[in-house]
Amino acid sequence: AVNTLGQFEKHPRVSALRRFITGWSMSYISVNELRMIHDAGPQEDLSPSGDNLVNVIQYLSENEPEKLEKIIRRLSNWIPRLDSVNHEYMSDGTMCLKFKDLPFDEPVIAKYVSDGTLRLLAYLVLLYSSSSAQLIGIEEPENQLHPRLLEILAEEFRHAATETQLFVTTHSPFFVNALQPEEVRVLYRDEQGFTHAVSVSDMPEAMAFIEAGAQIGSLWMEGVFTAGDPLENSGMPKRTFQKKLIP
Repeated sequence: AVNTLGQFEKHPRVSALRRFITGWSMSYISVNELRMIHDAGPQEDLSPSGDNLVNVIQYLSENEPEKLEKIIRRLSNWIPRLDSVNHEYMSDGTMCLKFKDLPFDEPVIAKYVSDGTLRLLAYLVLLYSSSSAQLIGIEEPENQLHPRLLEILAEEFRHAATETQLFVTTHSPFFVNALQPEEVRVLYRDEQGFTHAVSVSDMPEAMAFIEAGAQIGSLWMEGVFTAGDPLENSGMPKRTFQKKLIP
């Protein structure tokens, strides 16, 4: 209904909502699809699974090389001795990604690159290649990544959030440890099936521990949060506090 009504000028508010929703970029990166070889041809936006990563790299190389340089430079800060990432045309009209490490003379195709390297590249492309996304959603960014890289990734997300809205779901206490209390929302469902969200900053007991130096992810694992624990009260709150309803 929003998509249909939003195309008519007599519904300006619905049109604005339609433009906002169509500007969302939802992502669940699949490493297997990141390795795929695609038909050559530039594409500006990364798909939800990331299967067109090589096409976006081609687009950036041909149209916005400064963005690609920024992305590779940031990736090199995380991946020791990474020298370059390029797209290469193949004789059958397809295209593949090639990665070169400094100790070696020849690059290797994405098939032989680590899951973590591919996933980090995809996240950086998602964050910095598109300027039109009004909301970027990322699901479980911790998958296939070294736990110590999650703090750096969280900082990248925080930086990107100054330009767009970012919504990240996670089950990693290591990732949560890198966040601030006001950045973390714990979700739970009530007895009627409605989803609610409560900020860690609204949990007095957790905040007392945090102010004393405790890490948010560690408190989560120890069951200090007042909601969202699947092993206690079906995830519902242990007590009443101010909460926000998510429709």
